[in-house]
Amino acid sequence: MIRVLIADDQRLFLESLSTCLRNYAEDIEVAGLAANGEEAFEKAMELRPDVILMDVHMPLVDGVEATRRIKEKLGEVRIIILSTYDEDDYVRTALKAGAAGYLLKDISPTELIASIRALKSGTVQISPKIVAKLMTSILAEEPTPARRLAEEFEWFDSLTSREREVFSLIARGCDNGQIAETLHMAEHTVRNHVSEIYSKLGVEDRFQIIQLANKLRYHA
Repeated sequence: MIRVLIADDQRLFLESLSTCLRNYAEDIEVAGLAANGEEAFEKAMELRPDVILMDVHMPLVDGVEATRRIKEKLGEVRIIILSTYDEDDYVRTALKAGAAGYLLKDISPTELIASIRALKSGTVQISPKIVAKLMTSILAEEPTPARRLAEEFEWFDSLTSREREVFSLIARGCDNGQIAETLHMAEHTVRNHVSEIYSKLGVEDRFQIIQLANKLRYHA
C-alpha cells in the first residue's frame, strides 16, 4: 500500500483529488490532507507518508520550501509537485529542493496514479509538456560550459569511477536518496559527489546532466 499525503490550499481540489485516489487506486491510501506548506511539513513528520502530492503556491510556506524542509528530515519520502505553472524556474527550483517529479494539474487521474506507482522505480516524473519546454529552452540558450563539454567528450574522463556511477544514476532520474541506497553510501556523501560533478562539468542542475548523458549515448 502506498501512503499519500496531499497538500493544496484549494479545498475543492484537495477533496476531489483525495476522493479520486480513494476510488480509483486500491493500492493507494490517502493518509492525510494539508492546506499549506507548514501543515504539510507537520503532517509529513507525523504520518511518514511514502509520497506527497504538493502544490507550489500555498500560504505560510510554499510548496518548494516545504519540499526542501521535508526532504532534509525525511530523505526517503517521494514528493511530486502538482502545479498549474510550467515555467522553467518553478520546475528547476522544485527539483533542486528534492522533488521527485513535477506534474501539471491538468493530468488525468489515470496518469497521476501511474506516476505515483512509478516512483518506486526511481524515475523522475515530469509532465511531457514541461520536458518539451525545458529542452527547447536549453537548446535555445547561448553556448555554455555544459554545451561545450557535450561537444567534446573529454568531460567524461574528468570524472572518477564513483562520480561516473553517480552521474549515470542522475541521468536515469534518481534522486540523492535513491543513489545513496543503490551505491550503499551516506546521502551526504552523494551530495558531495554531485557537487563535484557539477563543478567538473560546469553544469547547474540535473537537466543539463541528462542532456550530456543523452548526447553521450547518441554518439556511443
